[in-house]
Amino acid sequence: MSGAATPVAADTLRDALARAYNDNPTITGSRAQQRATDENVPIAKANGRPSINANGSLNENLIRGGNSFTTPQRNGQAQLALNVPIFQGGAVKNAVRAAETRVEAGQAGLRGTEASLFTEVVGAYNDVIRDEAIVGLNTQNVRVLDTNLTASRDRFQVGDLTRTDVAQSEARLSLARAQLQTAQANLIASRENYIRLVGAAPGVLEAPPVLPNLPASPDTAVDVAIRNNPQLLAAQRARDATAFDVRVARASRLPTVGVGVGQNYQNFFGSLGAGQSTGGSGVPQSGTSTSVGLNLTLPIFQGGRPAAQIRQAQALRAQAIENTTLAERQVVSSTRSAFAIWRSSLEVIKSSETAVSANRLSLEGVRAENSVGNRTILDILNAEQELLNSQVTLVTARRDAYVAGFALLAAMGEAEARDLGLDGGPLYDPAVNYDAVKNRIMDYGTGDAPQPIAPSTVSVPAQTSVVTRPLDPMLNSAVDRNAPLTTGENSPNR
Repeated sequence: MSGAATPVAADTLRDALARAYNDNPTITGSRAQQRATDENVPIAKANGRPSINANGSLNENLIRGGNSFTTPQRNGQAQLALNVPIFQGGAVKNAVRAAETRVEAGQAGLRGTEASLFTEVVGAYNDVIRDEAIVGLNTQNVRVLDTNLTASRDRFQVGDLTRTDVAQSEARLSLARAQLQTAQANLIASRENYIRLVGAAPGVLEAPPVLPNLPASPDTAVDVAIRNNPQLLAAQRARDATAFDVRVARASRLPTVGVGVGQNYQNFFGSLGAGQSTGGSGVPQSGTSTSVGLNLTLPIFQGGRPAAQIRQAQALRAQAIENTTLAERQVVSSTRSAFAIWRSSLEVIKSSETAVSANRLSLEGVRAENSVGNRTILDILNAEQELLNSQVTLVTARRDAYVAGFALLAAMGEAEARDLGLDGGPLYDPAVNYDAVKNRIMDYGTGDAPQPIAPSTVSVPAQTSVVTRPLDPMLNSAVDRNAPLTTGENSPNR
């Protein structure tokens, strides 16, 4: 699922999300962690399965007493033992259930990782669009103020303006250039953050699609989030797993029963009875034996260890219960906050669109009035700044509304790969690995050697602040900026 060595820039939000879904190291690392969690189930099951062990020894007695029957010179032994656990106080059963429940928690957590990553990508995508617009607006503003300064100097030469008017124009142009530098730096930072998340440089990004299924009220959103939020589900499953941990700890005080079957072989290599007066030639030098037994272990006193383990498991369960309440509070808070920001940003968009239109008309009027001497250069500069501010507010509100809307869907559990219809191949299913490993019993079955999935971004060129995206017509100020020069005849006395 790794991407190509030379990534191709994503032009749509869906492309960006698909690339991050396949290649982002946060999510690929989380998938590897989940695969490790899956292995806890066969590990827990192994404690309740039969085991076979073989061992052998060869001893050479360098110093012996007089009786070679009790201390032969050489002694070799080999043993093959089969142990079958029958009863372990419920420890294995509950350990398996705890591991299975934590697998469910991990799978829910993986869904949460997807949603969090996608929210970051949506934010980074819209940050680039916003900052490109702000750079375009500031570039437009610098160009306009530069034209204003040129006109002011020309009018100063014919006596239509004073030196103060020119100084005001120069100061405002210098400030606009500083603002442009800041906007360009912010754009570069946004593009680099996009590369960190997506793994490729942003191209000319298209406007993001309309978000579907947004709720009508915060209560509706919270109801859905309580049922579907993956982080809350993960906390609930982790809480449930601790109940089995307590049962495992209690099992340490109960007896265990097992059946043992052993096959033994022993060889003295002709050294048993050697040198005795009766002669050792007729003494058997090797032999085998088979044993079957029932093993019972009844704990009587363990120094307080079981009680401490039970108290520890109960305390961890108490922590998990509180963590679930914490997760629920966080879900409620984030859902309501995202809803409020989303609805507020929609209102800001409406107000800003009105403000942009009004400020554009105001600027036209101020320029027209200045041409007949009823407005000063400072009035024009202020009108220019007010228009710019309203335009920046508009693009920022558009970004905030979209990101908050997506964050709201993520809190409701409806912003994951399965909800977004991502292209680029089949979706990752953590259940596939779990089903493949949960019942494995072979000691020598191993997985594939780990290989990097997420590509490096070292080869991606450093980003610049060059903007090729055209300004939204709503933001483009088609105003006659070049006021005609006058002789000063109609200007107020300065």
